[in-house]
Amino acid sequence: QVQLVESGGGLVQAGGSLRLSCAASGRTISRYTMGWFRQAPGKERTFVAAINSSGGSPYYIDSVKGRFTISRDNAKNTVYLQMNSLKPEDTAVYYCAADGRRYLGPYGYWGRGTQVTVSS
Repeated sequence: QVQLVESGGGLVQAGGSLRLSCAASGRTISRYTMGWFRQAPGKERTFVAAINSSGGSPYYIDSVKGRFTISRDNAKNTVYLQMNSLKPEDTAVYYCAADGRRYLGPYGYWGRGTQVTVSS
């Protein structure tokens, strides 16, 4: 089993930055494709970004390309999502996911999420 704990969320003004972290425990995630998803109020959870096991081939939804960067440190068993130039529409609970069959899913393990709120 893999336990995932997200951190780094918070309240930020539009144009600001946040760095989310996803710390894994219980098992190494070094062989897993890792992803970030988000769920805005009243909406379904949607894919944001993913990265392969070696840290290459990052993939993003169009709306975050050029603003968000996914990365990983397998030695620390941690995945990151650097979010710059944040917009109010980025407001959501952000979830980390591990063991993706494909970049868009399905994923085997999920964290509980961290709230990101972007004020205008």
